[in-house]
Amino acid sequence: MDYYLRTVIKHFGGCDLIISEFVRVVDALLPESVFLKTVPELTTTSSLPASPPVRVQLLGSDPNALADNALRALSLGSSGIDLNFGCPSKTVNNHNGGAVLLKEPEKIYRIINTVKTALPQGICLSAKMRLGYDDTSQAIENALAMEAGGAEEITVHARTKVEGYQPPAHWDWIARINEATQVNIIANGDIFSVSDYDECIQISGCQDIMIGRGLVYQPDLAMLIKDRSKPHLEWQQLANQIHTFFSSMQGNVPDRYICGRLKQWLKFLATRHEQANKLFETLRPVNDVSQVRKILQENLVN
Repeated sequence: MDYYLRTVIKHFGGCDLIISEFVRVVDALLPESVFLKTVPELTTTSSLPASPPVRVQLLGSDPNALADNALRALSLGSSGIDLNFGCPSKTVNNHNGGAVLLKEPEKIYRIINTVKTALPQGICLSAKMRLGYDDTSQAIENALAMEAGGAEEITVHARTKVEGYQPPAHWDWIARINEATQVNIIANGDIFSVSDYDECIQISGCQDIMIGRGLVYQPDLAMLIKDRSKPHLEWQQLANQIHTFFSSMQGNVPDRYICGRLKQWLKFLATRHEQANKLFETLRPVNDVSQVRKILQENLVN
């Protein structure tokens, strides 16, 4: 979820913490500009007291490089550090990052321990994992390695790498990890509604959840979970944010990407809002930003 979509999610509220897209670390200290491009909130959150804190997520396999970049992220204002051991991307895995590291619990321990040792006291270090790479045989071992290394929170996406995002998410496996560890386990995977949240909490035994795709489909989901008295999002409220989403990308994102990102989000929203589907069909053949702007003005702005 990029910055522009995160801004929409924050507008509707309900999130206690935002985790950024991952910043890829290889073997060197990245310039500040790399962090600020991926996580622009680092320069703005302090002036928005109602906005939830943002935590930078790092992905890589070099313990010392990750530690150095963690300190840089903190210096820029990150609220703690998150380490990604769950990305299923073939490209990322082929470069020894993300879920492929779940084959090596000892390496995960070394990475987390090195980063934790480098962090100032009181700074939260969290990690994200899947149930494994090919299977779940090392799920608990990996979680225990993270805990032993110094992770204070572990988000568990309840699928293996090989399963990708195919349903169902195995919330019962999160419960096993929760029972085997002492740190805060955060449940993740297939939470698309308030009822999904309730079922996940019941099965996993977790108190906290992380939502990704569910918020892309339904941007007010976190608030609906937190406040059951809230009415569901009306189309005009969402329409205003769709227009803002598009406008905020102009001048910041290359034109060749803007139309695609907008259509991609509308396709997600179309599962909940027929108006989004109609707008998507109207925009489907259009790839000129100025034409898209005109169509949005005609269809979204009061």
